[in-house]
Amino acid sequence: MAFDSPGLLPGLAAASKSELDELKFGVVEMDLEGIVLRYNRAEAQQAGLSEDQVVGRQFFRDVAACCNNQRVAQRYEQPSLDETIEYTFAFQMRLTPVTLRLIKDAGAAVMYMLVLRR
Repeated sequence: MAFDSPGLLPGLAAASKSELDELKFGVVEMDLEGIVLRYNRAEAQQAGLSEDQVVGRQFFRDVAACCNNQRVAQRYEQPSLDETIEYTFAFQMRLTPVTLRLIKDAGAAVMYMLVLRR
């Protein structure tokens, strides 16, 4: 799986934890309320937050409040979504330029944020 692969959603949903951990980009899997269900190793290393610190928490409120805005969090209000945007994380006083891929399929119980550091 590559960050920019078309039709990536089925592969992400079917991937095991170890397969997600092999990816070179960050993966945050959330339920429709934004609760983190899975969080891969690349994102844990890049963000400096362990899986234990993130899984089970509301991503846009408790983990990445810098994404709780119209550019990111509110895009997930759409029934389906597959958009790539340039963004800058502001976390722990560090500005980190990233490319985000926001993915959600109508009728699915999960949504994804993929994170590629620039």
